[in-house]
Amino acid sequence: MKIFADSGSDLSKSFFDNEDVHLFPLRVLVRGVEYDDIIGISTDQVYAAIGEGEQPKTSQVSLEVFLNTFEQLAKSGEEGIYLAFSSELSGTCQTAILAKNQVMENYPDLKLAIIDTKCASFGLGLVVKEAVRLNKLGMEFEEAVDQLTAMANSMEHLFTVGDLNYLAKGGRVSKSSAFMGGLLNIKPILNMEDGKLIPLEKTRGFKKATQRMIALMKERGGDFTNKVVGISHSNDEELMLEVKAAIQDALQPKAIETTTIGAVIGAHVGRGTIAIFFTDNK
Repeated sequence: MKIFADSGSDLSKSFFDNEDVHLFPLRVLVRGVEYDDIIGISTDQVYAAIGEGEQPKTSQVSLEVFLNTFEQLAKSGEEGIYLAFSSELSGTCQTAILAKNQVMENYPDLKLAIIDTKCASFGLGLVVKEAVRLNKLGMEFEEAVDQLTAMANSMEHLFTVGDLNYLAKGGRVSKSSAFMGGLLNIKPILNMEDGKLIPLEKTRGFKKATQRMIALMKERGGDFTNKVVGISHSNDEELMLEVKAAIQDALQPKAIETTTIGAVIGAHVGRGTIAIFFTDNK
C-alpha cells in the first residue's frame, strides 16, 4: 500500500524519504520566486524571510502533479491512501479528487482513497505517521482507511500566535483588534472547527495562554497516559520546550512529538506560534 501526504503535514523531508511516503509539496512564493515546499525551500529560509518583513504566499499542488502520480499508481496496481491537508484551508484536496476521477476514466480499477483529513500542520502529520505504522503492520486497505478517517475526525488542534498582525493580514482578526491586542499583550487561542482555523478565546500573555490550552486539553482529551501529543512551533524551540515541559508535568502523556510549523501554515501565523495536537475523548 502506498501512502501519500502533502507538505501541509509539517513533516520533515527525512521522514518522507525514510518512511517511503510520497510527498506532494505545496508551492511557496518568497520574494517573487516560487519554490516547492520542503524540497526547494527550507522552513529556516521561510522564517528568515518572515523576519525580514516578507509575507510568503502559498499555493496548492498542481493538477498535473496529481495526474502523473496517480497514473503511476494505477499502472503499478498498488493500493494508495492520500491524507490531504484540510480542504477548508487549501484547494489541494479538491484538485486531487479531480485528478483521481480523470485517471479513473482510463484506469477504472485504480484503488486510491483520498481522505480530506480536515487537519493541518502536525495534526495532519500525526495521522500520516499512523498511516505508516498501520502499513508496516500489514493492515488491509479498507480497515486502514476507516481507522485513519476516524483518527483525523478526532484530531484536536489548539494554536496560540505570537503576532496578531499576521492573523489580521489573513483576515482572521481586524487590523484594529490586532493593534489593540499587541498593546495589551493579547494571546488568542484558536482551534480547528470542521477544517477551519477559528478564534476560540483571548488570554493575556503567553503563560496564561499555555495554561488555558492545557485546561482545554484536559477537557477535550481526558486521560493522556496512552496518548501521543504533537507540538509544532514557528521556529522557536525555546518556546516549544517550555510548553512541552508544562504539558508533560500536567498531563503525563505517553509521548510528546515535536516539529516546526512549515511554510504553508507559517506564512499565515508568523513567528511565535505554538500549536498542540491530540485526539479527543469522544
